[in-house]
Amino acid sequence: MSREAVLVRTLVELADTLVEDFDVVELLTLLTDRCVEVLDVTAAGLMLASPGGDLRVMASSSEAMRLVELFEIQADEGPCLDCFRTGKPVVNRTLGSTNLNWPHFAPQALEAGFLSVHALPMRLRGLTIGALNLFRATEGILDEADVDAAQAFADVATIAILQHRASLETQLLNTQLTQALNSRVVIEQAKGVVGEQAGLSMEEAFTRLRNHARNHNLRLVDVARGIVDGSLAPPSLDPLRTLEPTRPPLPAS
Repeated sequence: MSREAVLVRTLVELADTLVEDFDVVELLTLLTDRCVEVLDVTAAGLMLASPGGDLRVMASSSEAMRLVELFEIQADEGPCLDCFRTGKPVVNRTLGSTNLNWPHFAPQALEAGFLSVHALPMRLRGLTIGALNLFRATEGILDEADVDAAQAFADVATIAILQHRASLETQLLNTQLTQALNSRVVIEQAKGVVGEQAGLSMEEAFTRLRNHARNHNLRLVDVARGIVDGSLAPPSLDPLRTLEPTRPPLPAS
């Protein structure tokens, strides 16, 4: 499939989430997966602001990326935080450069195998709700077309989240965002349970959870909750396989 076709497919998949009760974690995970598939990047991750205004890791294309993003938040420095705070893109930053103001984050990211980083805002009409991290295992400039495509992905995801917010009162909005963040906690717990019992890595455990959710038309967080509360046994999950893209239904003839 051509790059252009994958871009169109991704935008269709993201737009397909513009429904009343979409799965926030699955939407953002799809976004990071497609960034790695389509763009010249090694890994992608996404942080979303909590009701209190602090950033939380919501989706990562790999376990290594997730750990670096967690360290970024802990160190309170890095491209995603700069991008979120300013609402402006942070692109083409070489981690080995002496001009960076990330004395703690840069060495950690280098140790994880990344050499250059980029971050794009999830922003609409002056409101920034998060940021998209794009990390590369090579130095060099990220192509302008890739930057534009990544920003388009982030923009569609932002619209989806904000459209859902607009229909809620302030109290309900805070509840929804808190639930989304809690969903991430439940999913991480489920990954640990599946990984330990099945002898899988965290990435393999997450893929298995997503496979099962998609195959049975379930929300990812509901499958994870079943693993955590014991109502769904890890051996009953569908086996590992390559995730197939979610396609919109064909129009009725």
